Parts: sequence; C-alpha cells; structure tokens
Amino acid sequence: MKIYLGADHAGFEYKEKLKVFLKELGFSVFDEGAFAYDEDDDYPDFMKIVAKQVAGDLDNARGIVIGGSGQGEAMACNREKGVRAAVFYGGPFEIITLSRVHNNANVLSFGARFVSLDQIKEAVKIWLTTEFPGEERHVRRLKKLDSEELKAETEF
Repeated sequence: MKIYLGADHAGFEYKEKLKVFLKELGFSVFDEGAFAYDEDDDYPDFMKIVAKQVAGDLDNARGIVIGGSGQGEAMACNREKGVRAAVFYGGPFEIITLSRVHNNANVLSFGARFVSLDQIKEAVKIWLTTEFPGEERHVRRLKKLDSEELKAETEF
C-alpha cells in the first residue's frame, strides 16, 4: 500500500517523524510536502496533492495529512471525488476504526495542536490495519457521497 503524506507548518514536525515510522512498518511512503518549515505556507497546497494521489489510486493508496486542527486539511482533501477524509484530534480511538468500517476513509487528518505523536502513531496503526468490510448499507451510502446527483430528499 502507498501512503501519501502532507502537512503544513503546524504539522511539519509530526509529518517528518511519521514518515520514518511508516517506513519502519514497511509502507511505501510519498512525501507531498511541506518540505521545509514555513510558517506562511498554506495547507490547501499540500492537501490537494495528497488527495489527487489517493483519488488516482483508490485501491492501493491512502493519505495522511497533518495541520493545526486537521479540519481544514480534511475539507481540502474531501473536495476530490472518491476521497473520504476523517479527522482525529484526540478522543477515543474507536472513531478511527469506525472511519474505516463505516466510511472506508482513505485519508486520515490530524490536528497537531490537539494530539501527541504517540496518539498519531497509535491511530495510524489502527487505521492502516482496519479493513472496510463492505457491508451493503455502508457501500450504498458511499455511492451516494460520490454521486454527482446527491440531493437532499427532505425539505426543511
């Protein structure tokens, strides 16, 4: 499996350490930037690259992105069709498992200001070893997410 990494200045240090960790676990790791600490960089520049890489190889690629909150990073990734980014900024690790089992998340976004490197490593191990079982109801919902015709059926 290919793992694409992206981070802005807030996540740069964690990305560099995570890159080594993932290689030690035997994954093919591709660093999509930032390549140096720059407090003026903009997270969408790196997240878009990661998202495009994952979308281009949905069966064999996943992405991990790290920013200050993880929220904007996930939003940037989720603009790419086929990408499903989940956010983790602490809390129970069960949310990581559910992101795979229910949503087949293929990008994991971290808020570096809210989690430690140890939490990131633990979450990544869980996320990378949790398979999507493909239950019909979850597959149906994911197809709706990717549909160009996704429309609300409920009027408010």
